[in-house]
Amino acid sequence: MNIFADFSNRIKKAVEQSEIKTVDGASPDLSRVTVEPPRDPSHGDIATNAAMVLAKAVGRNPRELAADIAALLEKDADVAEVAVAGPGFINMRFSPRFWQARLAEMLAAAGGFGRSGMGAGRKINVEYVSANPTGPMHVGHCRGAVVGDALANILAFAGYDVTKEYYINDAGVQIDVLAKSVLLRYREALGEEIGEIPAGLYPGDYLVPVGKALADEFGAGLTQKPEDEALAIVRDRAIDAMMELIREDLAALNVHHEVFFSERSLHGDNGGAIRSAINDLTLKGHVYKGKLPPPKGQLPDDWEDREQTLFRSTEVGDDIDRPLVKSDGAYTYFASDVAYMRDKIERGFEELIFILGADHGGYVKRLEALAKALSDGKVKLEVLLCQLVKLYRDGEPVRMSKRAGEFVTLRDVIDEVGRDPVRFMMLYRKSDAPLDFDFAKVTEQSKDNPVFYVQYASARCHSVFRQAKEAFGVEGLIAREDMASRFDRLTDEGEVGIIRKLAEYPRLIEQAAGAHEPHRLAFYLYELASAFHTHWNRGTETPGLRFVKVNDQELTYARLGLVQAVSDVLTSGLALIGADAPQEMR
Repeated sequence: MNIFADFSNRIKKAVEQSEIKTVDGASPDLSRVTVEPPRDPSHGDIATNAAMVLAKAVGRNPRELAADIAALLEKDADVAEVAVAGPGFINMRFSPRFWQARLAEMLAAAGGFGRSGMGAGRKINVEYVSANPTGPMHVGHCRGAVVGDALANILAFAGYDVTKEYYINDAGVQIDVLAKSVLLRYREALGEEIGEIPAGLYPGDYLVPVGKALADEFGAGLTQKPEDEALAIVRDRAIDAMMELIREDLAALNVHHEVFFSERSLHGDNGGAIRSAINDLTLKGHVYKGKLPPPKGQLPDDWEDREQTLFRSTEVGDDIDRPLVKSDGAYTYFASDVAYMRDKIERGFEELIFILGADHGGYVKRLEALAKALSDGKVKLEVLLCQLVKLYRDGEPVRMSKRAGEFVTLRDVIDEVGRDPVRFMMLYRKSDAPLDFDFAKVTEQSKDNPVFYVQYASARCHSVFRQAKEAFGVEGLIAREDMASRFDRLTDEGEVGIIRKLAEYPRLIEQAAGAHEPHRLAFYLYELASAFHTHWNRGTETPGLRFVKVNDQELTYARLGLVQAVSDVLTSGLALIGADAPQEMR
């Protein structure tokens, strides 16, 4: 149960059934009433702004109105205390029985606790990574991969119908460069001395196996074909090899897409899909023939002072209109975007989310405009930009990868520190803020290392279970119902504090899903781990607070229920992040 949503409904119902009316005698608008944790936990368990947002319409002083609403809330059996604070905030504190009942609900829900129906099956497409298939993934792709994957997991947990998608940019100049680079490695595999890799080609050693595979398959046959024919063969093999490499890198990061969409598929049948999408835009009145004004500053090489086929994107929120056809009749890159966007809309997605690097900020308005034009404003589109990641080792910048030749690969990072630290730390900053990733800090075993601190809490939970089994001679797992039946014994403020933090999980999931901010989950897990470790340390100093009391099995079982709930939420949250919840740390 989301206690904040529940009490929002209780407060609204209490006001609706009261004599509180607007100055013209109508029922007040309760849509702006919110319920949330107070900034200072000492003020209570939840706080509401009800009196402050209703005061003007009701024609009352906020504090006076707050006193009347507080009197209504005091009648709720779950409320132990109500207080008016500041200009009219209402703070409430719940009874111990309320928290004990919530813990029982958590235990019964097990791994399903926090799951929400807010999405109501709404179809969402989350596109992330979409790296050019020209080599292994580098660390620059890593953050977007983790942010997109974790967000998709959270959205699914919140009740949305989510598709994880990767757009393969397998058409264009960069693919031609890849094919020429592989053809060079093919000649090298045949024994030819190729010397230094020419400027403009991909120099990484990761292309050596691709060249060797071609030599094994074709022998010297490709050297006897015209270059265009040879490059066509090499292009297909190179793309397949690079996508296999990328899939392996993603799998090492625990990222698995459900759809891999090929850009080249849009160009089949002489660009039939693109032509059809442009026709749709034309019928909607969004395409015209005209000239674009020259861009400010230095003119780009591809700018043409001529009449063009243009998307009237400025009428749907863009900065400038966008060309769709080049002077040679070929479609622009943006024209491919038109066809791809239409394909997503035709697949029934009601919301589209793109995870892009910060250098793609210029794409935001054009994509938003395109979605609006193609769907008549029915499809919502959001672009999340991920800032750069800087790698350090003990404060010193990390050098480039020998294998890739010009960047640090994602696999380099995973191999050195492990998948879980990479995934957790990529979420331990908001995605639009720069991130410094220090190899030494993310592997140290201390409170200053968030992923260790959270996973250590999981391991500690399981150590408590082992201690209890040994202390009471219990075989296997202790039944959850046996734990829940003793929850009236949980009255210590530290225990209640942990329950209070656990109870925030459903609200946290809905907030992270609604705001598209998966970093909130990483922060929450750290706070939950901190509450658990703090209470553990209290037990070290005060034996009566330890989770396992050999001379009191009833209390031990109650506390085991609390520990089990902590373990459930840690396991659930870490799974959404894409990390493991270990049972012991080595």
